[in-house]
Amino acid sequence: MRFIACVILFALGVPALVAQAPKPRVFLINASALIHEKQHPNTDLLKLVRKDADAALQTPPLTITVKTKTPPSGDKHDYMSMARYWWPNPNTKDHLPYVRHDGLSNPEIKGITDHELLDRVAASSRALALGWYLTGDERYAAHATLLLRTFFLDKATAMNPNLEFAQYVAGVNTGRGTGVLDARGLSIAVDAVGMLAGSKSWTPEDQAALQHWFGEYYTWLTTSKNGKEEAAAANNHGSWYAVQAASIAMFLSKTDDAQKIAERVRDQRIPSQFDAQGMQKYELARTNSFSYSAFNLDALTNLAAIVAPTGIDLYKPVKPGAPGILTGVDALLPYDAQHPWPHDQISKGKEDSLCPALIRTAAHTQDAKYAEAERRFDCKQTAVTLLESPTRSN
Repeated sequence: MRFIACVILFALGVPALVAQAPKPRVFLINASALIHEKQHPNTDLLKLVRKDADAALQTPPLTITVKTKTPPSGDKHDYMSMARYWWPNPNTKDHLPYVRHDGLSNPEIKGITDHELLDRVAASSRALALGWYLTGDERYAAHATLLLRTFFLDKATAMNPNLEFAQYVAGVNTGRGTGVLDARGLSIAVDAVGMLAGSKSWTPEDQAALQHWFGEYYTWLTTSKNGKEEAAAANNHGSWYAVQAASIAMFLSKTDDAQKIAERVRDQRIPSQFDAQGMQKYELARTNSFSYSAFNLDALTNLAAIVAPTGIDLYKPVKPGAPGILTGVDALLPYDAQHPWPHDQISKGKEDSLCPALIRTAAHTQDAKYAEAERRFDCKQTAVTLLESPTRSN
């Protein structure tokens, strides 16, 4: 019987065999789009995928233990970063406590690279995993596995699953709830793992170990003082917290948790963030109010993709006619490079910060006005954005 089944599959061709493959457990990239692309390869997309994966092959194994500063715990495996907008105090001899200048990045933050390393591992491992999934080139899976093992699993180099010392303010604290924002790239790493299943390099032992790591991190995220503070943040910080928590919940098969997160965002967060015109009061208070309005929409459109399998469509407002994600995108559409934003925006030339949310909105709605706006805002498609919706890769 097995011989007959093999003959039938051979006669039907490779696409039929691909159709038997399990659906990849990805939540930002659209799983249906991945399967479609594997069955019906698009030459142009594969070129983009290979280009990104080949570049990611040059990423060396990375670890946060290389930092020169040591966290208050005494353990360099603990994540650490400085608050971006806090500067030495000019009115005190020791320059403490630091003082805030919103929108102005203190170059001292570059002295601790944990945030940069986490983001690079997440982006590189996803590019490699996508390369393996669509091409079958095991080099990509092997290197993605090396990056993930080094950063999360190997005892000598792994990051501890907490952000206790993220975005500390010198002279004020050793870490803050706002530092949870630093780890938004973890949702990208989750997608990388979801595409590696089935490769020779990523083993069941790797999968179990990483699920354990994320399980511990999820416990910290949902029960710690810093995690709870970030969950309660009314602005983009709270939205990005929801992205992390929902993505990890889905990865850990805590679908009920993800659904509850989505419901709170739909019923409470979005109604509190947007006025009737789609303006975002918590982001308008910032010195870079356009960028942060777009950044919040980036989070919400990411979250909409993550929680879609739970049956909740975050693009639909809590009640008909209420403001929501689409109202928010529409509110920013008039303000491209030729039409200045009428509110504070001290960093210039940031109109393209709307592109991530705009691209997802165009793909989700299939509304021509958003496709036209993509061109007006000079949005660039990538391999990932082309795979965020099944309609993009057809």
